[in-house]
This record gives sequence, C-alpha cells and structure tokens, in this order.
Amino acid sequence: MEIRATTEQDRKTFVATMHSAFGLFPGDTTEDGGGAWWSAFEMDRGLFAVTPEGRPVGTAAAYSFELTLPGGDIVPVSGVTAVGVAPSHRRRGALTAMMRQQLADVRQRGEFLSVLLASEAVIYRRFGYGPATWTNRLTVQRSRAGFADLRAAGEDTGSVELLRSDDCQEILEEVYDRYRRAQPGALSRPHRWWALRAGQPPIAPTPRYVVLHRDADGSPDGYASYALGDFDRVNKTSILTVDEVIALDDAVFTALARTVLGHDLVGQIVFKHVPAWRPLRWQLEDVRGAETGAEEDWLWVRLLDVPRALAARGWFADGELVLDVDDAFLGERGRYLLTVRDGKAECVETDREPDLSLDVSDLGSIYLGGTTPSTLVRAGRVRAHHAGAALLADDLFRTPQPPHCLHWF
Repeated sequence: MEIRATTEQDRKTFVATMHSAFGLFPGDTTEDGGGAWWSAFEMDRGLFAVTPEGRPVGTAAAYSFELTLPGGDIVPVSGVTAVGVAPSHRRRGALTAMMRQQLADVRQRGEFLSVLLASEAVIYRRFGYGPATWTNRLTVQRSRAGFADLRAAGEDTGSVELLRSDDCQEILEEVYDRYRRAQPGALSRPHRWWALRAGQPPIAPTPRYVVLHRDADGSPDGYASYALGDFDRVNKTSILTVDEVIALDDAVFTALARTVLGHDLVGQIVFKHVPAWRPLRWQLEDVRGAETGAEEDWLWVRLLDVPRALAARGWFADGELVLDVDDAFLGERGRYLLTVRDGKAECVETDREPDLSLDVSDLGSIYLGGTTPSTLVRAGRVRAHHAGAALLADDLFRTPQPPHCLHWF
C-alpha cells in the first residue's frame, strides 16, 4: 500500500474517497464546495492510501489551527480529520501507514502538537493521542427554567439583540476569535472557514437565529446560536437546540442563557456544548431543571516534541518532576526533567530516577489540565514510582481555568 500526498487537483477524488469510507454521499454542493463542511480542506496537507493499481482507498487530512494553552500562549497545531479506509481494504495496514506519514509531515512543518476529534475512542490512543478536553450536553425543561433571585450575582450592564446568522458572520467571527484566545483548549477558526461557510452552524449556511450580547459600551462580547425543531401540535411546543454559546465571562453566558430559556412555545432547551464548570444549573430556582447528559470526550492531544510542548504552556506552581515517556507508535522513549519556576518551565533529558512513567497518549490527556495525573495513576494507566509522585504532578499540572473546546472539525 503506497501513501502519497494530495494536491488541489485531487480534491474531488479525495472527497469522494473519504465519503465512501464512511458510507456517506457528499450531497449537493456549489462548484467550489462552498457551504460543505469539507470545503476548507487544505489539500497540501492531505494523504491518499493507494493500491498497487493506483486507486485511492484511504484518506487522511489536517487543518492548520492554533491552540490556546494554559497560561494564554497560542501555538500552531495540526487538526487531523477525514481519516478513513474503504471497507474493502481495511485491516491491511493502510490506516497505520497514513498516521505514521502524517505525524512525520507534522514534525517536518515544525508543529509539536497534533489534535483530533475521535470518531471511535479505541482507535487513536494507539497512535499516541489522548482525550484532553470534555464537554456536556445540558437539557433544561422550559417549565423549570426560572432563575433564582441571586443578588450576589450582580446585574448585567450589557444588552442582547436577535439576528439571523447570515446577517452577522463578521461579528460572530470576531467574537469567537476573542473567546478562543482567552480559553485554554480552544481552537482557532481560520477566516477561510467563515468565508466558505465550512463546518457546523453557525458557520454553515444552515439557517440559525443568533442572540448577540453587547457590553455596556456596545461592543459584541458573546453570542448563542440556536434553532427550533418541528412543532409538536399536541403539546404546542418545540425543542430549542443551542449549537454553541460563546461568552467571554459568566455574566455574558448567563444573559445569553436567560434569553434562550425564555423562548415561547418551547418545551425544552438543549445546550449542545456546556463545560461542567459553567454555573448555569446553580442559577436556576429548580436545580433539577437542568439535566446533564453523558460527558463526551472532545479534543484529543498528541505530543510530538515533549520538551518543547511542556515548555510552551504556562504553569501555576513551582517544582520539579521527572517523566519517563513511552511513545511506542514512533518507537521513541525519553526521560525528561521538568523544572518549573515563576510560571515558566524548562524540560531537558535526564538520567534521574523517574517520578512517573507514562505513555505519550496519557501525557496528552493531562497536558491541558483537563485530567489530573493522579486520576490516571489510580486508573492504572500511569505508574507512580513513589508515594508523593501523583500529588506532586497534580500540583504542577493544575490550571486555574479548565480547558474546553467546542470547535468541530
């Protein structure tokens, strides 16, 4: 099986091959693909798995994103997508070969992190990726959506207005960009995505209403994108689904939530992406009015240069930790001394005895602060070499703001 890079001339074949691997059809699109979720593919970052006869039977692609790290630094990352092999050619090494070539390409570009959203959780850990951020679906019954009288919360000095998504794309792009720069774990949405209407609502051309929040000076600082489902003529209600709430602080989030929760002729409101640390359920008069759905893993992280990656993020406690990191997929193993002083880290190879031994995928899980090292020690995934190692690692890797990602790719 040959692995070869794709070019812009391969776009049509790439899209068709990728869809066939998932048993899907591209559907009707414009000539340039505008409006389709896949229209922003970067064809110079694509790969084909090709049979000896020259027929493509597998695909892998990557987007060029930026990731906000704990501490606020922003770094380039590879956003892996469109990974699939035709049912007729599975279990022949095509996927492994594409993933190996892709990681080599990422390194050649100088990127030290790669991220993805996993369609199946059992696939990507063996390639060195670990789940690093989590998200929740929150469902609120309209009849139980009343807010408690919380004087301590203060009053929102801003305002909200209702718009159509088609009429405010530039504003949404600007607000999202401000948000993702301040939120650890968030990914950029390149202008190309907004211009091509690539992705899911509110980027996609699918009609959506948008509640836009402005601060006291009139500057946009948050939005909620939503749509109503079919009207139930028996119960005289619909389900209102919120694609995403982008808010620069809790006060803005609350103002946007109040607006959608007060919608008429709605039986329930479903927030598709709400991090567990948002206080919405505690603001309701009926704390059971908000039901949290199953927690879902979202962004998976893979380190390709351990010292560089650990030095790039911010740190919030001083200390030293020796990590023995195994990267079986790339056939690499390293022992590193992590030294943190005044929020900055130095990471170098060492021959000191390790505090923790772990797989590179588990290092990806703790990298953004969304999972504590001690959790993985208790689970048996990470080995602690002495009694205080897990708590020491917890202290070093902790972050004041949990990571969250809601960008779909």
